[in-house]
Amino acid sequence: MVSEYLKQNTTDYHDAAEKLFNSEKIFNKTFTLEDYKKIIHTNYLMLLHSEDKIFSSLSGKYAEKLQLDARKKLSLIEKDLKSLSLENQEVSHNLEFNNEHEALGAMYVIEGSTLGGNVIAKQLSKTEGFDEVPFNFFGCYQENTGPMWKNFKEVLDTEVAEENYKEVLSGAKKLYTFLLNVN
Repeated sequence: MVSEYLKQNTTDYHDAAEKLFNSEKIFNKTFTLEDYKKIIHTNYLMLLHSEDKIFSSLSGKYAEKLQLDARKKLSLIEKDLKSLSLENQEVSHNLEFNNEHEALGAMYVIEGSTLGGNVIAKQLSKTEGFDEVPFNFFGCYQENTGPMWKNFKEVLDTEVAEENYKEVLSGAKKLYTFLLNVN
């Protein structure tokens, strides 16, 4: 299953992202609004540079099976930027996906950030100083977070042939590398 292959082969990237964003501070309630601004800004840049490219790379079968319209997050994170008094930016990096499989790998990173983001939003909503934070991006799926993640993994696992696993992994690594180096 490609979802398991991705999980196993992106662990170092995932761990590096958690370290970059000081994730341990979220759970010991020392995460600050400035920490949150950093995580939102970096995720915004990731979405700004990748979301349209990913979605336009996917064929119609994926658009329907993955409910792509419900997975668009750039406008949501732009609301978070506004609420945090952060500015929108222009695309400034060349990030390309060579094919549909790389786009799916990149989407794995984004959907994973949404899954983790739901946990972040729940935890931070109990942390002092976050009373007025709307969590548009991290709370985008609300109670549907689990089902949306499960749907994404099922589509990947049923539609991606084993000979394409390396391309999917390549796309995930491209987006993780971008995310870790964009600041």
